[in-house]
Amino acid sequence: MGDLLALAKEHRPKIVATFETCLWIEGQGFAEETCPMGKGGSQKIGDFEITMTHALHSNSIDDNGVRQYGGEPAGYIIRLPDAFTVYHAGDTALFGDMKLIGELYKPDLAMLPIGDRFTMGPMEAAYAIRLLGVKHVIPMHYGTFDFLTGTVEALRKETKKIKGLKIYALKPGEKL
Repeated sequence: MGDLLALAKEHRPKIVATFETCLWIEGQGFAEETCPMGKGGSQKIGDFEITMTHALHSNSIDDNGVRQYGGEPAGYIIRLPDAFTVYHAGDTALFGDMKLIGELYKPDLAMLPIGDRFTMGPMEAAYAIRLLGVKHVIPMHYGTFDFLTGTVEALRKETKKIKGLKIYALKPGEKL
């Protein structure tokens, strides 16, 4: 969730999340902004079409030191107005249905965790890239604290035989 509430207060965007997470966000004063959904569902938000996918992880919300249930973890397929399609895997482990996500939604870009220990690591992310069939990847959820030992260099090593693959290692605040 990071800076969600601060950004929501400043910009009042539409917020797409699981039903349970939306309930919590609404309780923080953003009832008009939430767009709850469940896995497998799709909705159009402005010019974007969003589909919620499966993810394997946990999902809780830190509410002033108290952990609140946030619903099941999820990933998102985001179709932009020009038909460019992004798969944001969320914090997830590798799972076989990533092949179905690749076949059904044909993402142009995948945002995949590589941190290891709490998400998949570089080896599993490399396998996910093969299952998804993507040629553009933004690694995420790595290097932010000591337990997350996965690196972009390790991901590059694991994917060196994937022809045409581009890995974009963005720094915080950097744009692509």
